Amino acid sequence: MDDVVQHVGDAGAQMAVALDAALGSVIALGGSIGDVIRTRIYLVDRADCDPVGRVHGERFGAVRPAATMVLVAGLIDEEMLVEVEIEARVGSTKPFHNNGPIS
Repeated sequence: MDDVVQHVGDAGAQMAVALDAALGSVIALGGSIGDVIRTRIYLVDRADCDPVGRVHGERFGAVRPAATMVLVAGLIDEEMLVEVEIEARVGSTKPFHNNGPIS
């Protein structure tokens, strides 16, 4: 399935697939979602900012990594509407409570 664009026409669903893959890599290296310190999101259509942002917020709402969303002219495959990069420091997870990280 890696060579086939999933959810053609649905940037929010593509974002979910991209985040699952990226977070799976962090977990495979012994990390967790709390180790994610930065995300970069590349979109080809301004209209997709809200659905993609919602997916990002659902996944990272408690973690709140630094985030950047950039509009681009296109991606390698024309059916791709979103691309995401994440940076993580494995082992850097801070304990969380309802008001954010505990210092």
